[in-house]
Amino acid sequence: MWSSTFRDELGYVPLAEVAAELLFQVIAERAEKAAIIVTTNLPFSEWPQVFTNARLCKAVLDRLTDQAHIIETGTESYRVPFQFRN
Repeated sequence: MWSSTFRDELGYVPLAEVAAELLFQVIAERAEKAAIIVTTNLPFSEWPQVFTNARLCKAVLDRLTDQAHIIETGTESYRVPFQFRN
């Protein structure tokens, strides 16, 4: 059976140090067992704004990008056009 972990909109708010460390533990443990899906509007160069500890940020990116399929959909929000419809 396939299983995955999904985290929507990573980077919407910066993570406190403890939260970032806990999220890293989840990612590190899960990455060895199943797929992890993360969505974000931030390019990798801006991830230090979310994970303010540089070593932790690098470690998170290392775990997430190892054997990853990265899909870039552009800079336009999918949700914004629908917000202005009547």
